[in-house]
Amino acid sequence: MKDFFKNIFDYHHYFNQKLVDVFAEHQKQLTERTVPLFSHCLNAHHIWNSRILNTEPSFGVHQTHVISDFKVIDKTNYLETLKIIDTFDFHKIFSYKNSKGAKFSNSVKDILFHVANHHTHHKGQLISDLRQQGIEPLVTDYIFYKR
Repeated sequence: MKDFFKNIFDYHHYFNQKLVDVFAEHQKQLTERTVPLFSHCLNAHHIWNSRILNTEPSFGVHQTHVISDFKVIDKTNYLETLKIIDTFDFHKIFSYKNSKGAKFSNSVKDILFHVANHHTHHKGQLISDLRQQGIEPLVTDYIFYKR
C-alpha cells in the first residue's frame, strides 16, 4: 500500500512540476482561474499534510500564490507526504476541523487518497483551461507516466 501511494504522489509531483513550466511559459495566455486553481491544489495538499502532521497550516484554502513559488510549494508538499507515507499507520484516524470549522475524522489512507483524487480532478480542469487558450497541454494521464 505504501508503494502504491508513493507512486501516485511521485506521479502528481512530476506533472505538477511540468505544469508549472507550462504556466510560466504561457503566463499571459492563462485564464483568470488557472493560477488561483493551481494555488488551491497546492494549498489543499499543504493543509491536509498539516492536519496529519499536527502543524499549523501556512496557507489558506483559497490563497493565491505567484507562479514562481509553485515549484517550491509543490516540492515541500511532496516531501512531507512521503514522510507521512513512511511514518504513519494508514489506518490511524485523525480528527480535524475543516475550513468552515466542522469536525470530521478520517484515516491517513483516506486522506491521502482524497488529496491524490483532488489533484486529479483539478488537473483536468487546468488542462481544459490551457486547451481553451490555445496552449498545447501536457498529456498527464497516469498510464502515459508509467510508460
